[in-house]
Amino acid sequence: MTTGMSHTSIDTSKPHSARVYDWLLGGKDNYPVDQAVAEHLPAEAKIGALQNRAFMSRATAWLAGEGIGQFLDIGTGIPTAPNLHQTAQEINPAARVVYCDNDPIVLRHAEALLISTPEGATDYVPADVREPKGIVEAARRTLDFDRPVAVSLLGLLHFLPDEDDPYAIVRTLVSTLAPGSYVVLSQGASDVNPERGEQGAAEYRKGGIRLALRTRDEFAHFLDGLDIVEPGLVTAPEWFRGTPAPRPEASGLYVAVARVP
Repeated sequence: MTTGMSHTSIDTSKPHSARVYDWLLGGKDNYPVDQAVAEHLPAEAKIGALQNRAFMSRATAWLAGEGIGQFLDIGTGIPTAPNLHQTAQEINPAARVVYCDNDPIVLRHAEALLISTPEGATDYVPADVREPKGIVEAARRTLDFDRPVAVSLLGLLHFLPDEDDPYAIVRTLVSTLAPGSYVVLSQGASDVNPERGEQGAAEYRKGGIRLALRTRDEFAHFLDGLDIVEPGLVTAPEWFRGTPAPRPEASGLYVAVARVP
């Protein structure tokens, strides 16, 4: 696929959501412009980033335990251990994982994402989620879409405003998946703590980043036609399967895992 990402330098004059997220997780791969946004976000933003990461690990572990051996992670972000492939391959050493992101700094760190077990495989696709067909075509180098694949979009949907038609993006991705595949999603909520949500959106806007928070019903629309896995559409700390329950805490992040029938 042609994305131009391999020839794109890192723009340190503008904040990027992946680097802001890295700062919220305590990472070091960010710049003053990213820190300026992150430091003014409400405390819930950092909590949400950590909750999102923990949900990714729980959902991936459950899917791997259920026999899913192929994963496509779109909006990967800067590597932060444990990465998705580490979680999946710890349970299924033969798991195959493809990562995708559009920030050049993530491409610079792709080597950390490509350290696979000998039995499994990892790959990296530099591309934008707004090009779902291209992402899938590139992922076919590593993944067999005639068999079940788990596609995750975590901490990404709320950076896709309605004019990008994120529902169509998700539908396009789902249309490529074999029955028995899964979709793993998270979405910042607009109806849990509206005041804090608007505060966060305002700080992102100052940095030129649009934040598209959504209601629970709006998030549920992403799952149309899919079989939602228990415990259903819940906040991030409320989702767990086969592990001890996470510590209860407030969350402004909706999550869900759904199966392709």
